[in-house]
Amino acid sequence: MEEGQAGRIDSAKRAAELWAAEDDLGSEESKKAVNDYRVSEMRKLVFTFACVVAAVIVAGLSIIYGTMNLGFLECYEIIWDHLTGNIQDKLLDYIVVQERLPRVVAALVTGAGLAVAGCVMQSVLKNPLADPYTTGISSGAGFGATLAITLGVSIVGGNYAIVVNAFVFALVPMAVMLAVGKLKGASPTMMIMAGIAIMFIFNSFTTVLKLHADPDALALLYQWTVGTVSDCSWTDIPLMGAVVVAGTFVTQVLSRKLNVLATGDDSAKAMGLNVENMRIMLLLLISLMVATVVSFTGLIGFVGLVAPHVCRIFVGADNRYLVLSSAMFGAVLLEVADLIGRTVIAPATLQVGVVTAFIGGPMFLYLIMRQKRSSW
Repeated sequence: MEEGQAGRIDSAKRAAELWAAEDDLGSEESKKAVNDYRVSEMRKLVFTFACVVAAVIVAGLSIIYGTMNLGFLECYEIIWDHLTGNIQDKLLDYIVVQERLPRVVAALVTGAGLAVAGCVMQSVLKNPLADPYTTGISSGAGFGATLAITLGVSIVGGNYAIVVNAFVFALVPMAVMLAVGKLKGASPTMMIMAGIAIMFIFNSFTTVLKLHADPDALALLYQWTVGTVSDCSWTDIPLMGAVVVAGTFVTQVLSRKLNVLATGDDSAKAMGLNVENMRIMLLLLISLMVATVVSFTGLIGFVGLVAPHVCRIFVGADNRYLVLSSAMFGAVLLEVADLIGRTVIAPATLQVGVVTAFIGGPMFLYLIMRQKRSSW
């Protein structure tokens, strides 16, 4: 009897020791998982913060370069003096604040807006090649500008004839996509194919108009179609900035639902999300952002395509981090492109749209070759 009881006690002890060992093992695995999660979160935040720092540094480099070179810290002192009303040198204040700073701010706003648009399009349409170019928005804007420049046909007259035309016609491809999506149940494949079809239609109309344009109109049209931020002034930036900031903020607020939408229509519907309405709302939002930006700067490619893919390498596909990091990286990318365009063939200037194509093409090809597996 006592031997049996002793045996049961020994069995209980061994079971308790085994349970404790398994508990310790589970605890270690849990700690490792928590630590890996914290490291991942920290990497995402560090990348976004690094993009902010890079934007400040590149902005300073862009401001100090010109016919009259300035010191790096000196340019920020001039800006601070202007903001505080303590202007020391009116000539330097005019050069920095009125001539160079609007271009830098326009590059920041445009890059951020295009990158966010590309990020959202790729998630909503579940297509890694979706961006304002491939969905026809830029082609619509180009056709509107071509009408105003070559034929003088515009919705409004005056200095904003090209801007308003570009804005209105940039919304047409997205309107067609949304209409097709609504009729066909908001299929992502159907919507992006509709956008591509509209892109080719607008491109063909634009080509026909170019054939009958005079040389002066063609020169102006070329400058607009390759994209530039040099013509942006302080009168343009408030509207651009307000639309991009508001659009980015709303997109960030909806980032969790964007994650749900990116899992697939069936999964999203199972989790209670109205897929069609959410997709239409997001596409309409970014269409307004892109249309506003390109109507002032012209057609700038590759930013909306490349920036989100680069950011996915560092922050993953979680839109809670991807939207904001894409905005920051897109802003830096366009700043760098503009700085290169001003310096590489100085004193002449290379349009920023040409530089982004030179940078974006090889970079995107490298990313394709580098990725051994899909990040979607």
